[in-house]
Amino acid sequence: MVVAAYGLLLPKAVLESCRLGALNIHASLLPRWRGAAPIQRALMAGDEKTGITIMQMDEGLDTGPMRLQRAIDVRPQDDAGTLHDRLAALGAAMIVEALETSVGPVVPQPAEGVTYARKIVREDARLDWSRTAGELERIVRAMRPAPGAQAELRGEPVKIWNAMACAGAGEPGAILSAHAEGITVACGRGALRVLEIQRPGGKRLAAGDFLRGARLSSGT
Repeated sequence: MVVAAYGLLLPKAVLESCRLGALNIHASLLPRWRGAAPIQRALMAGDEKTGITIMQMDEGLDTGPMRLQRAIDVRPQDDAGTLHDRLAALGAAMIVEALETSVGPVVPQPAEGVTYARKIVREDARLDWSRTAGELERIVRAMRPAPGAQAELRGEPVKIWNAMACAGAGEPGAILSAHAEGITVACGRGALRVLEIQRPGGKRLAAGDFLRGARLSSGT
């Protein structure tokens, strides 16, 4: 049996129904980021590398021994979508290799370095401006293409689809500048330049296009 992104624990009876067991294509370098959202959690944590682990499934949550593991670099502009696609291609190639050598050795996961990638919930997508600009940029990338990072503008919910950390200082959450190149917002440390934003029911707009219909000034 081959499992990918199934999202539920398979019962023992199912795992034992296959003579050669079950293999899982997991999108992390186990034992780091066991669980439901390894791609998003790697981005949010600022991991420089991630990868694919082909593991022999047991009754635990991504705890089984490993058959193959390969790493890739997390690129500075990667988001959850681009990283997912690169890992999917890698996983597809690796599972073919693993099936061709299905009687090969397996290696127990290390006891050290275990982390859990819990499911993404609404609060994970909300931008807390007291955090550093680098952290917020990573959250924006981790929440793209879905569900989108959440913020508020004058009490109205908005989604932030693209942003980059930059220099700046001020009251966290206050706009420092707003022009065609971006809307710069003060963070707990540094500032976040918002490049793409969306109102409820509206289209995703580049900052310059958004500002044509929204007057924003320093201090907002």
